[in-house]
Amino acid sequence: MLGLAALAAWLALIVLSARNMAARRWRALRHQAHGAWELASVGSSGLAIVAGKVARYTSQHWWLSVAVPIWLVALCSYALMTWLILSRTVAERQDRDGFEPDTWILMGGLAIATLAGDTIHRLAPVWLAGPVLVVTVVTWVAATLWIPPLIYFGLHRMSRRPEMLHFAGVWWAFVFPLGMYSAASYPMAAELGHRSLITVSLVFFWDALAAWLIVVVAGLLRARRALAAR
Repeated sequence: MLGLAALAAWLALIVLSARNMAARRWRALRHQAHGAWELASVGSSGLAIVAGKVARYTSQHWWLSVAVPIWLVALCSYALMTWLILSRTVAERQDRDGFEPDTWILMGGLAIATLAGDTIHRLAPVWLAGPVLVVTVVTWVAATLWIPPLIYFGLHRMSRRPEMLHFAGVWWAFVFPLGMYSAASYPMAAELGHRSLITVSLVFFWDALAAWLIVVVAGLLRARRALAAR
């Protein structure tokens, strides 16, 4: 039931998003693009995972024919949104202080696409399994390559602007990519035959948990100060 509700919401959001984007010129879209726009890809990958799980745990394997096109939409959405974000960065000559926590979704979008690809690969027929595996490995590698520059730009801005460490709602966008990379790396250990990736998965799991706890505590402290100021 939740999957069907998500599918209905996804279809409605796809139509609304396409209409809103079509009503704006390319320059306007590029000017407004930011990391949170990757949620279009993230949500699509999440729905593909749900459809794949339904196909796996029920006798209704035709759900795989739903999961695959939605996964492809997720990949195409990611490519489009990333192009807009990077195009904006180049056009505005955004300096290294332009980092925002939601930029980590650039990595998280690929991580959840990896998890969706692994879910589909487990059920795919022979003719489809090979291409799906290749794309899944590519998305995981690309997600991994995002990590060093994201860490660099994040630390650089923190050193230049310590005030950005103060709690803000946008910091929640930092937690999800870490957890999703952990979840994506675990099946990659089996797919690639490298058990060392299990260690990578555990490291990012603890990183994500620590980040979650820090954001929760910071949010509660801010709420308490706000109440005390009244």
